[in-house]
Amino acid sequence: MHRSRSRSRLRGRSPSRGPARIAAACVLVAACLGAAPGPGPGPSSAPSAAIRWGDCPERPVPAGMRCGTLEVPLDHAAPGKGTVEIALARIPATDRKKRIGSLLLNYGGPGAPGIASLAADPDAFADLGERYDLVAFDPRGVGHSEPVSCGGSQQADDEAGDHAAAQLAALRAVVRRCELASGPVLPYIGTVHVSRDMDVIRRALGDKKLHYLGFSYGTRLGAVYAAQFPGSTGRMVLDGVDTLTEPLAEQALVSARGQQRALDHFLSWCAHQQGCVYGTNTRTAKEKVGALVPRLDEEPLVGHDGSYVTGQDAVGAIGAALYSQLMWPALADALAMAERDGDPVGLLQLGGPMGPSEGGAGSGAQDDGPGAVSADNADAALAAVNCADDPDRSNDKAAPAAIEKELADLKGEFLKASKVFGPRQLMTVLSCYGRPAGTDFIRKIDRPGAPRMLLVGTRGDPATPYEWTEETAKRLGSAVIVDYKGEGHTGYVSSPCVREYVDHFLLDGRLPPGTRSCPAVE
Repeated sequence: MHRSRSRSRLRGRSPSRGPARIAAACVLVAACLGAAPGPGPGPSSAPSAAIRWGDCPERPVPAGMRCGTLEVPLDHAAPGKGTVEIALARIPATDRKKRIGSLLLNYGGPGAPGIASLAADPDAFADLGERYDLVAFDPRGVGHSEPVSCGGSQQADDEAGDHAAAQLAALRAVVRRCELASGPVLPYIGTVHVSRDMDVIRRALGDKKLHYLGFSYGTRLGAVYAAQFPGSTGRMVLDGVDTLTEPLAEQALVSARGQQRALDHFLSWCAHQQGCVYGTNTRTAKEKVGALVPRLDEEPLVGHDGSYVTGQDAVGAIGAALYSQLMWPALADALAMAERDGDPVGLLQLGGPMGPSEGGAGSGAQDDGPGAVSADNADAALAAVNCADDPDRSNDKAAPAAIEKELADLKGEFLKASKVFGPRQLMTVLSCYGRPAGTDFIRKIDRPGAPRMLLVGTRGDPATPYEWTEETAKRLGSAVIVDYKGEGHTGYVSSPCVREYVDHFLLDGRLPPGTRSCPAVE
């Protein structure tokens, strides 16, 4: 799902050969999912502000792209607390005579910088860009908008040992490090706050309605905007639809099932390819992949340059490749190298899952120079937003033994969902341990009265399972679903059929009744 935009740190760690610790496992999955209650619905109290346009912090940028900043309240419920600067980018519509207005884009994450993503691949929206100004922004806490950090890493102290109390204390220490490194914006991170920023952006752009295209986590953001500002919601498309309702443990369980379903589809494909390392029997292929993970946790693959891959690193790499069917040949090659040759290079090269624009969704982090963004910003923002949005916080007042029992009781169900992805997803139950309680506003969204919108769900999506599309459509009460029968995460970029439905709606305002179907792309 949106929370799994992990970047496996495959170099520079000492291989772990023992059982997974609570703290270490939680760090591994902070990126599989990730602080304060947000303000309730209602019009923003902020006055209209002006965008200061100028050069872009990204290089290179497409022709005509300009960037700017916009001041919004740090706390929309109490504007006197100060302001935060939001960074934006705009590519003007090419057909000015037929211009509709602005189309606000969000690429997902949470934690994906919009400016870098738009700069990397504006051609993905070329048809929409004829009549819309394409506008992207770095949400507060992300990229060039007051970026949060955890001081370089969310890795807990390995010296915590095997004692649960010490491990949980190490997790609290990580949260404290994030608070110290992020500054005053951290308590005001979260989708409810960002949604209100979006309404300030809409007014600053001069648009009466917010026209919006959001991917993955961006669907949660769009749904929250529609709930807070139904009267200002224009043509809205949500692709790769997130859940609004499920508690943290249930989200993780559904995600494990979705990832396993995508892996099964890959293995069925591989069985029909010449030279598939797992042969032609998909049942035994599942068993072999399941056996690979614990084997590598016990004895990691080590490359000639000292780089290595553990079982959990392999899980991250496999999950990364399942985001796009175009990556399946590379995944097949990587698994063959690992199984036949003991070579980790293929898995190392797969990296971590990205949003719909692979080239730019994570490219905003810089190590130095003017306007530098800390390298851990994407991961820090991912955790901060997901935890701020989640009212089902792990009970950090519970005894360590009680938390260990909670995980032990859930383990069987997660392993049943997926032997490969289940253990990693199980630990997301602790991904918000030690953070303040999140808002319950998102959980309470129920038919907000916004105009009809278009939702795209992909049957083979490993990150946002199709059932979440149907669930969110019911919660919004005014949605038409495009049921894409394909693979991978989100459908707009990969499916001409999906793109046609989306473009017709955004450009012409036409929305067919009922659920529509798009075939898998061969």
